[in-house]
Amino acid sequence: MSGTTIAPHRFYYLHNFQQALDWLGQRYGDLLDAEESRFLQQFPQLPQCSQALLVRMVMRKGPWFRASKLVYEEIPHTAEAAAPLLDMGWISANAPMGLAELFDLHTKPELLQILKNADLGTMLRKPEMLARMQAALDEQAGLGQPYACWNEKADEPVWRVMVGELCERLRLMFFGNLYQDWSEFVLADLGIFRYEAVALDAASRAFQSRADVDFYLSISASRQALDEGGDAAQLLQSLLKQQSANPWLDQRRAKVLLRIGQASERVQDWPLAIQAYTASGYPGARHRHIRVLERMQCFDQALTLASQAQTAPESEEERQRVARMLPRLRRSLGLSGSARQTALAPAVAALRSDVLLERPEQPSAVEYVLRDHWHSAAAPVFYVENALINSLFGLLCWPAIFAPLPGAFFHPFQSGPADLGAPDFVGRRQSLFDACMAELQDDRYRTSIRARFADKAGIQSPFVFWGTLTEELLELALDCIPAEHLQTLFARLLLDVKANRTGFPDLVRFWPANSEHEGRYELVEVKAPGDKLQDNQIRWLTYCTEQGIPVRVCHVQWGTAEAGPE
Repeated sequence: MSGTTIAPHRFYYLHNFQQALDWLGQRYGDLLDAEESRFLQQFPQLPQCSQALLVRMVMRKGPWFRASKLVYEEIPHTAEAAAPLLDMGWISANAPMGLAELFDLHTKPELLQILKNADLGTMLRKPEMLARMQAALDEQAGLGQPYACWNEKADEPVWRVMVGELCERLRLMFFGNLYQDWSEFVLADLGIFRYEAVALDAASRAFQSRADVDFYLSISASRQALDEGGDAAQLLQSLLKQQSANPWLDQRRAKVLLRIGQASERVQDWPLAIQAYTASGYPGARHRHIRVLERMQCFDQALTLASQAQTAPESEEERQRVARMLPRLRRSLGLSGSARQTALAPAVAALRSDVLLERPEQPSAVEYVLRDHWHSAAAPVFYVENALINSLFGLLCWPAIFAPLPGAFFHPFQSGPADLGAPDFVGRRQSLFDACMAELQDDRYRTSIRARFADKAGIQSPFVFWGTLTEELLELALDCIPAEHLQTLFARLLLDVKANRTGFPDLVRFWPANSEHEGRYELVEVKAPGDKLQDNQIRWLTYCTEQGIPVRVCHVQWGTAEAGPE
């Protein structure tokens, strides 16, 4: 990318911002309107100090800023830096300001000085002062007057950023989301985060039309409004009128519809919840729909929908939830075959073992206590939970996960593909995953995993837990876990990547190969007194038991410890 030459040790953030603008101009020039194009053209022509001041303001919470609070070593004369921005209208000194914004910008003593003619008692707290002043202004026609009318005696400039929404839109187009910000550049520059270098072509961009950007912003605004207590019924009606031909964008809409359904459930607005869940189609919406129907005592409808889900479940999670609902619904309708299901399948219940341990003097997680109790040089034990199997999978299947497919990677700061949770994530990469999995048929998988552990060390990945996966743990896993077991575990991961990345047992125990026995291992789920297995843990335990993977559920009781490890 081209850009103004800037000393990185003083203007690193400005250099990064200009890089982003150059990137956007190259990749999204056809989607920019006249104002955005003009911004990209004019920004590099500003004096460096003016560029720096604007970026500093854009990166901070605004939109209002007091000049005295904009103190930076590399911008010695703030007022001079602001002058070109004022001339261009990118910041304003006299834009209307809401009263709440005035209060956010100043301390109580400052407000008493600014509003000294408003007869605000010194004993009032800021919220009480705001409420009294708001009431007074509501009676007058002054609410919405320019800020200068309230702060005419202030001895410092106060500016409002006028290009904030424009810069937010550019940030969205660059990252393909609104949760990443310009600090990603800084973290990468400092080496805190490292990202896989993925080839990006013209088709590899988040938005293919300006309407896509508008759709994303509209959906995000609806989500924010819901989180802030907005009218769920109005938000639902608005979302029902919107649709996108872009699958990943429409999935975002579906997720917000799901959240509207959940919000409606919390206030027991059952009809609105049903309307939202019916329109959503997001994973999990159907079983929530069934639950709402049950609460409304619409048992016939609930049973019909549950039977459809049982016949064609969207996931193992839905199958598990519906299996618990069906007996209850049948009982409610007086139907046969309504015997209550046991909490655990017999095969999972049989995995239970109990261990008596001394309560530690210092509070510690029960998993760590059992790990330390069992650990020895001859039989090492590690706390891994979701880290081990995911990491081995991520290293083996790195080429498939980071394949440069359209709609997967939008910019150089992605820790993984954007379509990771999409239903067709594996299908789009099936041949690549097949090639990776084929390495488990011989010793190639060991070579590939070891090589990527070394070559990709520290690079962000949705699967690899670099902080947990040490070389010792890696070598023990490769020596003690048979390739056919890895094949079996990875196969379930590939069935539902999003759902099956969690729920693995807490500990892994190894018995390395020696003259007495071949290397072996065991996965152990640990439960403190009173703890119960979660649904995703039950699903993994059931699968492992069916497939011959050595697993156990260890319930710890506090008392006098066992004589030694098992």
